[in-house]
Amino acid sequence: MENKELNKFYEDIQEEIKTTLISEEEGTNPEQVFTELALSYLSEAGESENYRVCFDEKISKRGIEHKINGYSLYENYETLDLFVTIYNGDTTVQSVTKGDAEKTIDRVVKFFRNAIYKEYVNEIEESSEIFDLAQTLANVPDVKEYLTRVNVFLITNGEIKADLKTSDKIAGYPVFYRTIDINYLFNLSDKSRIPIEIDFDSSGYNVPCIVNATENLDYQSWLAIIPGIALANIYEQYGARLLEQNVRSFLQFTGKINKGIRNTMLKEQHMFMAFNNGIAATAEEVTIINLPDNQGKAIGKVKDFQIVNGGQTTASIYHTWKKDKIDISNVFVPVKLTIVKNRENFSEIVGRIAEYANTQNRVSASDLSSNRENHVLIEKLSRTIWAPPVSGESYQTRWFFERSRGQFRNERVRNGITPSKRKQFDKQNPRSQMFTKEKLAKFINTYEESYHGKKLVIGPHIVVRGSQKNYAQFLNYNFDKKPDNIWFEDAIAKAILFSTCEKVYGVKPNAIGDMRYIIVPYAIAWLGFKLEYKIDLYKIWKQQTLSNTLKAKLHEIMSKIEAFIKSEAPGSLYGEWAKKEDCWNAVKSQNFNINLDVLSEDLENEESEKRKTLSEDDTVQAELEASLNRLKSVHYKTWKKIENWGRETGKLSQYQLDVAYTLNSKIRNNRNITSIERKQGESILNLIVEENPELFFDMDDYFNEEKKLKESENDITIELVKRIIEWDRTRRKLDNYKIKFMIDLIEGRKSLTDRNKYLVSLNLKTIKKYGFR
Repeated sequence: MENKELNKFYEDIQEEIKTTLISEEEGTNPEQVFTELALSYLSEAGESENYRVCFDEKISKRGIEHKINGYSLYENYETLDLFVTIYNGDTTVQSVTKGDAEKTIDRVVKFFRNAIYKEYVNEIEESSEIFDLAQTLANVPDVKEYLTRVNVFLITNGEIKADLKTSDKIAGYPVFYRTIDINYLFNLSDKSRIPIEIDFDSSGYNVPCIVNATENLDYQSWLAIIPGIALANIYEQYGARLLEQNVRSFLQFTGKINKGIRNTMLKEQHMFMAFNNGIAATAEEVTIINLPDNQGKAIGKVKDFQIVNGGQTTASIYHTWKKDKIDISNVFVPVKLTIVKNRENFSEIVGRIAEYANTQNRVSASDLSSNRENHVLIEKLSRTIWAPPVSGESYQTRWFFERSRGQFRNERVRNGITPSKRKQFDKQNPRSQMFTKEKLAKFINTYEESYHGKKLVIGPHIVVRGSQKNYAQFLNYNFDKKPDNIWFEDAIAKAILFSTCEKVYGVKPNAIGDMRYIIVPYAIAWLGFKLEYKIDLYKIWKQQTLSNTLKAKLHEIMSKIEAFIKSEAPGSLYGEWAKKEDCWNAVKSQNFNINLDVLSEDLENEESEKRKTLSEDDTVQAELEASLNRLKSVHYKTWKKIENWGRETGKLSQYQLDVAYTLNSKIRNNRNITSIERKQGESILNLIVEENPELFFDMDDYFNEEKKLKESENDITIELVKRIIEWDRTRRKLDNYKIKFMIDLIEGRKSLTDRNKYLVSLNLKTIKKYGFR
């Protein structure tokens, strides 16, 4: 079963790559599209953050010397993720040999070595996709100060069965190697992330503990003492991955050392436990071992170990140990470990533990709960609001908000139950109009700067810092309004503004430069600031595009801002300067001799159309209609097949079998479907999509057959009815009640209505099997 599911997952990825290539502009290729897709999985799972897909390959007479497909340099310079890809376009999963895997890993390691030793930055053009990283690694002092781990990811859509090396030391930095093959990506798509498992016992660490024996359905708590050296080694390998993903947006690990912790470790190690509050952590499972000589119990292994409070403590222990090169064998840290039993509410429980364990940080209930409610509202709006047709097209589309990863794919499977329905879904829900929480934050934070008191908290410099940091600012400072239809339409207008701006900037070799991720947010923010945020967003929503005048003006703005940042950035560190408020202040103080008067048609004015806020009832009604349409889009014969399958397999309860039978009847006869039938029908369809989608495969045939039948109804006349009766008199192929019905038509006791024509056509279909012409 799993092989079948894995192959289906592989096919879906290949199809997604093809679709993306069609919708993207020139300048990308299947390998980079796959890299982007794989990194989005890793980012969603919290295994990387703020990644940039960029390609660089150094080729000499000896062949390919180094290669890199993407990177992620974390905000505090503690972690550098390097990505290198092996991609194949075959229709089936291919194996990757150990030799090819090792050769590819060596190429990305050579890139890191070249860049860190300042050699490579002098060899590449400033317009190179990788210049920013090479410049930062070579010339930013904080890299030398704080870089703790380099993670090298080998990413492939093939299968790697060979054992590869797991760690190394390169240029004095710890390097950890990870293989992300098709199996790993499949598991991520299914489980949302791969849990961290730590084996204290095998690593030689003694972690004594006691249990809170009170029975509880939600959790179980242990109090433990973990050696400082164990915590330091775990931190060196995993870093920010130790911090639960849902909380990471609010609590940032920092490479800066807490002076109090450092002084205690240097001067009074034996007092560490007395002075420090320790850490709070969660796990899915814990293995307890008995210590020798009846000395109690200890934690042997933990699965899905996550720190929800104490990231600062952990980082400070590690950095003091590393920098001061001291023996920390007398440092011990108290740990409150919570085993979360209720996996269905895992995220919510961990979020609440983090909320109450981190009262000293700016983490509020609104951050961890009501913002989720806002996300649910946006999801509902995105499923019920249809965008106006693009000029020249007759159909409407939706902007699909993916509140959690995989929703778009799942919805496509749910609704695209036949080839024609999948085609319809793709037409109505273009992949280019699918957006995530992080993209939403980027679109909205880019458009308008915002202050919290006198502090500037939203601006393009925040957007440039990467998706995680920007998303945290969005949640904390720019997402308090309850979304309604007007908010949603404006948000999509900002999305159109951002994506169009990216297209106007272009991709190599036809691009303004190679700083698109910086220049696009800066240009939109500058334009909004100069126009006092009077751009007519509703006009953009209605037209689903920007005017040619606005596009041309954006090109001019971007060209001038790019030149300005390149000329003004200290030490040519464009990327680093663009993350600072100083850069945004410098840019917005400039006029660049740009004439904005030509944009009068693109601004709001007194004649601008006024909009009406939809009530919650309107939204609920739209949801109901969408749900009913989904049920009715399944042919009544398919509902019969579903009923038969459910009875044969035992996968449907008697109640569900009755619902399937009822829906078959009601859809066939065009009767009203009740609320209970609708809800049950939805859950049955979801089950079929998961368990046996083949039941839908011949549905198109049913509809085509019905269409032909419908067309044949136009030929039904009283004369034809007479011929049918005459033909059947000697052959006796039709039941008596069917003959009687047709005699009533001939003799005028019944009229030839559409419904009765349909019934005659069914009789006609029957006798055609026996030779009637």
